[in-house]
Amino acid sequence: MKILITGAAGYIGSILVPTLMKDGHEVTAVDNFMYGQTSLLDCCNDKKLTIIRGDARDERLIKPLVPKADVIIPLACLVGAPVCDRKPLEAKSINLDAIKMLAALSSKNQMIVSPTTNSGYGVGQDGIFCTETTPLNPVSLYGTLKVELEEYLLGTGHAVSLRLATVFGISPRMRLDLLVNDFTHRAVTDKFIILFEAHFKRNYIHVRDVTKAFMHVLKNWDHMKNEPYNVGLSEANISKMELCLEIKKHVPDFCIMESQIGKDPDQRNYIVSNDKIEKTGFKPNVSLQDGITELIKGYQVIRRNQYSNV
Repeated sequence: MKILITGAAGYIGSILVPTLMKDGHEVTAVDNFMYGQTSLLDCCNDKKLTIIRGDARDERLIKPLVPKADVIIPLACLVGAPVCDRKPLEAKSINLDAIKMLAALSSKNQMIVSPTTNSGYGVGQDGIFCTETTPLNPVSLYGTLKVELEEYLLGTGHAVSLRLATVFGISPRMRLDLLVNDFTHRAVTDKFIILFEAHFKRNYIHVRDVTKAFMHVLKNWDHMKNEPYNVGLSEANISKMELCLEIKKHVPDFCIMESQIGKDPDQRNYIVSNDKIEKTGFKPNVSLQDGITELIKGYQVIRRNQYSNV
């Protein structure tokens, strides 16, 4: 198939693009390379790859590309609550308006597979798993934009929304501002962390398993289309303190301190059921423990905090 990906050189895209081509697909990768990343260089020898340097919001750039695609994967995004709060107009134009434009230019016989987020659940009920039918209650602009996007895309009748858990793991376009990646980096480099509201829970998923989820949708489109799916590790609905204790198993001298004063700016707190996508045959490969091991190894290479979306 011919696949159009915006934001293709990002944290997820730099894993997804080579995986798609290895599976025989042709990829048109659009990215403005705003972080100076070189993550697709290793793919340039593959004749199935076309790279276009440009802005996903530029209709003149995007319009001629859409009709040539069998699949559209909109990855271009300002990811996370902090950056969206700092740049609200830019966040709306990239995270919502540009993807609506893509969808409006597309036709019913094309597949749209969009990453959204389980951030939309906001603050869940203690001990109750959030499912795809749980009312959405985002507590950040990032979550709100993703919720609005999902509603719009599913309304087209030819889209799948993947509500991603907090992603972790090594990628050619690395990010240190994601929770597992951040906490593990602090353990390796600083040896200590101060937690605010350490009991807050969320779900996690490895970046390679995110790619696996996209591949799974493409192979099971007829059974999965027009639906949202939570994508996370079912055994990793854990609190920030529990996450730090998992990291401490690998970094014994990691000092974990909990502050009773102050609030976490990210007020998400929920646990998530991934049963719906698992019933379609999807199962993640990478455990949280294996991901932490991978990150510790990667942080022997990365020392400076230059890899983030902030």
